Amino acid sequence: MPEITINGPDGSFSAYLAIPTEKSGPGILAIQEIFGVNQDMRDHCDAWAARGYFALCPDLYWRQEPGVQLTDQTDAEWQRAAALYYAVDVDKAVEDLQTSLAYIRDIDGCSGKVGTMGFCLGGLLTYLMATRSTSDCNVGYYGVGIEEKLGEASAITKPTMLHIAEEDRFVNKDAQTKINDGLRAHAHVTIHSYAGQEHAFARHKGTHYDADAAALANGRTVEMFESTLR
Repeated sequence: MPEITINGPDGSFSAYLAIPTEKSGPGILAIQEIFGVNQDMRDHCDAWAARGYFALCPDLYWRQEPGVQLTDQTDAEWQRAAALYYAVDVDKAVEDLQTSLAYIRDIDGCSGKVGTMGFCLGGLLTYLMATRSTSDCNVGYYGVGIEEKLGEASAITKPTMLHIAEEDRFVNKDAQTKINDGLRAHAHVTIHSYAGQEHAFARHKGTHYDADAAALANGRTVEMFESTLR
């Protein structure tokens, strides 16, 4: 699957694009974790392409260091990922995602319907795409910092799903309560909590990967995308 270049208002950045065999269908904008557009994110894109979707994962670290691909397997990688994460300008990242959303909609064969899906940092950015973009639906996995952006929730007008790991060390119980209390009554938001699960339970080959929880969450995600984007 090809690496492509997207031209944005602040410059050009790369993205991984997975194309369905039929070369037609809806789109998925996949949003990276703190580890960059690594093999895990590429695997997610390839899986969506196998289901008949165009799947695009843009490099959101390009302003700092283009082409980052890390894992969660070593302390050195964690430290490097954390430094990159804390230096991200969230508003600029959302602008890059808005540009990427327009790009995937314009791909020959794309139906124009596009959902967003993100993990960790990408889970927060998915929520912000729900509040700030014209994406057709949105699914965030264990998004970090959503509780600080609940004031934007009234702008959500499309189906949005959040997967929350109940034992998430990066989204503590207080944050989870704020998210649930702030969004429970929202007509367009569905929240699923996963008892006993830690952050990144759906990261392929990750240290906290849980096959059963990942399958349950991913099944719910597929169901939303199929019902909304097809």
